Amino acid sequence: MAELTQAAAEVYAPRTVQAWRTLWGWLAFVFHVVAQIPSLASILSFIGLRNSLLCNASSASSPAFKPLPVVELSPEEGGLGDVSDASDDKFTVVLDLDETLVCAYETSSLPMVIRNQAIEAGLKCFELECISVEKEGEGKQKVNHVTVFERPGLQEFLRQINEFADLVLFTAGLEGYARPLVDRIDAENRFILRLYRPATSSTEYREHVKDLSCLSKDLCRTVIVDNNPFSFLLQPLNGIPCIPFSVGQPYDEQLIGVLLPLLKHLSLQKDVRPVLYERFHMPEWFQKHGIPASHCVDVDF
Repeated sequence: MAELTQAAAEVYAPRTVQAWRTLWGWLAFVFHVVAQIPSLASILSFIGLRNSLLCNASSASSPAFKPLPVVELSPEEGGLGDVSDASDDKFTVVLDLDETLVCAYETSSLPMVIRNQAIEAGLKCFELECISVEKEGEGKQKVNHVTVFERPGLQEFLRQINEFADLVLFTAGLEGYARPLVDRIDAENRFILRLYRPATSSTEYREHVKDLSCLSKDLCRTVIVDNNPFSFLLQPLNGIPCIPFSVGQPYDEQLIGVLLPLLKHLSLQKDVRPVLYERFHMPEWFQKHGIPASHCVDVDF
C-alpha cells in the first residue's frame, strides 16, 4: 500500500490537502473492493478455467512461463523476405482459442464485480453451456456454465484475415467445450477446419503440442498464433507468440494493432519462416528453456 501511495503521488503530484484526501479516498475504495474478492488473483491469472474440461493442459504445466510480446511491424520492415508472386499458394493462419481469441471462466467462480467492470469497459461477453467429461451421480453428462469474453477486435480480425488467408482453429481444449464456443464467435464459418485436443501430440517435453504437419507437408506459408509457444515447439519457425488475454485487459490491442499488420506482411512472403526467425528467434528461446533444437521437426529453411 505504501508503494502504491508513493507511485500515485508521483503521478498526480497533488498540491493541496483536498487533493490528498481525494487520493486517499480512492485508494481506500480500491482496497475495499479487492478485500471482498479473495479469488481475484486466480480470476486475473493467465491459467483460465480450473475445470479439467476447459483447461489448456500445455499452459497449465508451465505456470512460470512468460510469453514473448509480439513486436509491431515497422514501416522499414516492409521489404523483409521474398515477396510471393504465387497467388494460388494460399496463406494459412492457424489460431489458438483460449487466451488468444477469447478468455473463459466458470460462471460460478467469476465475481460479478469483475464481470460488470469488464462489460462496462467494453468487453463483449456471452454465457455458454458446455458438456463436461465428468458425469453426475445418476450417470448423466455434467453441464458446465461458462462466461466467455471476446478479445477486443475479434470479429474484425477474423473478417480481415479471412480476406487473404485460410483460417484454421487449433485448440488443446476438448470439443465439448470448444465447439459450441467457436460456433458463437464464428457464425460466418470462416474457419475451414477445427482441430481439438485429440489432434494434438505428446512429446518428451510437453503434452498437447500442435503439430502443423497434420495440415501440410510444406509449411512455408503456414503460421500459428498461440499465447503458449510450447504449443508449436515442433515447428518453432512457424510460430507467432502472442500476449495472453484475460478479463483484466479490456483495452487490449493485440489482434488489430499488432497481429493483423504482421499477418498481412507475412501473407506476401514466399516463405514466412525467415521473417519469423528474425523477429522471434524461437529455436534459441526453446533451447534456453531446456528443449534442444534436435527435438524440433523443422529448424531449417
